[in-house]
Amino acid sequence: MRTQVAIIGAGPSGLLLGQLLARAGVDALIVERQSAEHVLSRIRAGILEQTTVDTLHAAGVGERLARESIVHGGINIVFDNTHHHIDVRKLTGAVVTAYGQTEVTRDLMEARAAAGLTTFYESSEVHLEGLSDSRAVVHFQHQGQALRIECDFVAGCDGFHGVARRSIPKDRLREFERAYPFGWLGVLADVPPVSPHAVTYAHHERGFALCSMRSLTRSRYYVQCPMSDRVEDWSDARFWDELALRLDPQTAADLITGPAIEKSIAPLRSYVAEPMRWGRIFLAGDAAHIVPPTGAKGLNLAVSDVRLLAEALIELYVENSSAGIDHYSERALRRVWKVERFSWWATSLLHTFPDTDEFGQRMQHAELDTLTSLESASRSFAEHYAGLAF
Repeated sequence: MRTQVAIIGAGPSGLLLGQLLARAGVDALIVERQSAEHVLSRIRAGILEQTTVDTLHAAGVGERLARESIVHGGINIVFDNTHHHIDVRKLTGAVVTAYGQTEVTRDLMEARAAAGLTTFYESSEVHLEGLSDSRAVVHFQHQGQALRIECDFVAGCDGFHGVARRSIPKDRLREFERAYPFGWLGVLADVPPVSPHAVTYAHHERGFALCSMRSLTRSRYYVQCPMSDRVEDWSDARFWDELALRLDPQTAADLITGPAIEKSIAPLRSYVAEPMRWGRIFLAGDAAHIVPPTGAKGLNLAVSDVRLLAEALIELYVENSSAGIDHYSERALRRVWKVERFSWWATSLLHTFPDTDEFGQRMQHAELDTLTSLESASRSFAEHYAGLAF
C-alpha cells in the first residue's frame, strides 16, 4: 500500500491526527496493535482544556461533546481540613470541560468509520524501516497476512511502550525521567460526583486525594498509596473510608459511595524524549512524553502535539512549505516542558512524600496557603490548569 502519512496507534492521538489530515485532503492509514474494543475499554482521564475542545470541534467530532459534556468553571483545593475554591472562569475567562477520554475516542472512531477511512486493528509484528531514507515503510502482520505501507512520513502515536520511539537510534534520542515514590489507587463508580462542576484536589498528612467525574452519574476518585500496595489490599469499604478521611468535613458529608466498577493502581512519573522528530518519523502524545496525572494534562498535551503536527503536515502538502515539519519538534517541546513543569509542581505540592521533613511540610503548607489566598498565585494556577494558549 501507499499513503502520505502512516499513523501508528489508534488511540485518541492517532485517530485525531487521522481525522484532521483527512479533512484537509491528506491521505493517512492507521495501524493499531489492539482491537477496537480493547482501545475503547481503557479507562482514562476526562478533563479537557478549551484548546482541546476547540480542536475536536475543528476535527468535526464536537457534536456529542457539546451536548453531553459538563463545563467546570473552577477547581477545589482542600488542605488543613478546609475547602477552598479557585474560580478559574473569573480569573482567566476560560473553563475546562468534563468529558471522558473513552468518549473522545468513540467519537473519533465513529467519524473515521463513517468517512470510510482505513484502520488496521489487531496488527502485530510492527516494524519500521527507511526512516532516514527517501521513503519510509511500515511492516506488520494483519489477519494472517504480511502487509507493508510505503509512506512519506510515520506519525508515532502508539504510546510509551510502542514501537515508534524505539525505532529512533539510541544515540539520537535523549530521555529525561523522574519516577515518584507512590501511586494513585483509582476507583470508578456509578455514583453522582461529590462536586458536579469542579474537580476537588486534597492534600492531607495521610496522602493526596482527588474527586473527579465522568458524568453526572459516574465518578472517578483517587487516593495516593504506596507502590507496594495491591488492588486486592483495598476493599471498596476501605477505599471510601480513606477518601473521606482526606477530605474536608462538608465534602466528605456530600460523598455518595457505591460499588467499584473498575479499580486500579497507576504509577506516577514524568518523562520526555527529545527530539520529537527524527528523519521521517514524528512522535506525539505518550510516545514522546508522560506527565503525572495531577492537573489532568496527559490527553490535553497529546492533542497539542497532534494539532501542531497536523498543521505542519497540511502546510507541507497543501502549501508546499516544510517550515512546519522542520520546526515541529522545537515548537512541541517548548510546550511539553511548560506542561511538565506544571504537572511536576502540582504533584510536589499536593502529595505526601516519604522523605519530606518538617521544614518541607511547612513549605508545602505555606505554598498551599499562598495559592489559595493570593490572587496572583491563584491566577497563575488557573491559567495553567485551564490550558496554555497557542
